[in-house]
Amino acid sequence: MSLRPFRQVDVFTSTPHLGNALAVVLDAEGLDEAAMLRFANWTNLAETTFVFPPTDPAADYRVRIFTTTTELPFAGHPTLGTAHAWLEAGGRPHRPGVIVQECGAGLVEVRTEARDEDGGNRLAFRAPPLQRTGPLEEDVLAWAMSGLGLDAGDVLDHQWVANGPQWAVLVLRDADAVLALEPDFGALEGLEIGVIGPHLVPGVDAGPYSRAAEHRPKGTRAELEPLRPAGDAAAFESAVSGVPADFEVRAFCPGEGLPEDPVTGSLNAGIAQWMIPAGLAPSSYTVRQGTRLGRAGAVGLSGHDGGIWVSGQVITCVEGTVRTA
Repeated sequence: MSLRPFRQVDVFTSTPHLGNALAVVLDAEGLDEAAMLRFANWTNLAETTFVFPPTDPAADYRVRIFTTTTELPFAGHPTLGTAHAWLEAGGRPHRPGVIVQECGAGLVEVRTEARDEDGGNRLAFRAPPLQRTGPLEEDVLAWAMSGLGLDAGDVLDHQWVANGPQWAVLVLRDADAVLALEPDFGALEGLEIGVIGPHLVPGVDAGPYSRAAEHRPKGTRAELEPLRPAGDAAAFESAVSGVPADFEVRAFCPGEGLPEDPVTGSLNAGIAQWMIPAGLAPSSYTVRQGTRLGRAGAVGLSGHDGGIWVSGQVITCVEGTVRTA
């Protein structure tokens, strides 16, 4: 048995317990795949990461990313969370302010944008290339709509944005329609589904989807009130009104430990890689995610320096050591 340095961090938030938790084992040398998967299953978080020395001289460290059931070549909130934990534990990148992560998807650049007074970091990663794009096949679209309780008229657009996870994305009329979804997770098992809708602000043009949404019936706050999650009412209000955003996103992962992911970097990266170049979203925008779970996830997306960048704050909640086999 070995004691290893460990962090549990909260990603895409500066307030503990309102983002997406990540477990990070900072010195994973000697752990085999079975041990890592067993530990990740035990944490019961969306993802757990294991840090190793790099094999590529251009990288600062190598990371392996596990859900409760499988290994992923890439994922977004583990990328930001691991970079934060590595820096906090004394890691020093080859280039100041620029961390190069080696993972199953290759080399991923992470930039340090700012450090918060509360001890968190604001970091941004360059989205890796998409592995699959294009509209969803008719049978996949029908499968997704059936599992989400949608009709064809509810979906404004759809697209594959696979970048490790095999995300299929549906665009709905507005944020209220996204928040009102009640997925049938059993029916959706086998799909990874992302859903996005614009927050409509009178007099503000957020792109073609916002214009289309203005002419469709929409839910009201009174209708959404019964959707309030059980638990801390203050956290729910913070999630609903405390995070300004252009779009609302939800991510469904049937078959994993958490069938709805609180805040998802890979999904938002893929959506931005589709929507920004296509002129379907501004060149810089913000996403709110986790509202139905009582979270207040905030994700920044922007196109610059020849790529799409995904940014968010990260804060440490647990620090110490863990015992591993």
